[in-house]
Amino acid sequence: MISILILVALQFFLLVYGTYEPTWESLDSRPLPEWYDQAKIGIFIHWGVYSVPAFGSEWFWKSWKDNTTSYVQYMNENYRPGFTYQEFASDFTAKFFVPRDWAALFKEAGAK
Repeated sequence: MISILILVALQFFLLVYGTYEPTWESLDSRPLPEWYDQAKIGIFIHWGVYSVPAFGSEWFWKSWKDNTTSYVQYMNENYRPGFTYQEFASDFTAKFFVPRDWAALFKEAGAK
């Protein structure tokens, strides 16, 4: 039953939104949402395991592996020898993530 519902939903999506080829011409032919050209600001957030050490940026792993001095020093001062980037994953819990607070902040900033 679930498979049928998924198939129906997929067919509906394709019917409404159409299909596109992997070309710039095809992608450029897709319609933009009505609000897109009227938007005054855009907010883009990405969040991942790199948030756990709370140091630097989303490029944490690369900077650490490239032996960027400040990253190596940070790891040496805060984590045991041999600690791996993958071990941050168990602490990526979203414990304090409150989406309604973010939505309220974005709305207050004028995002739509």
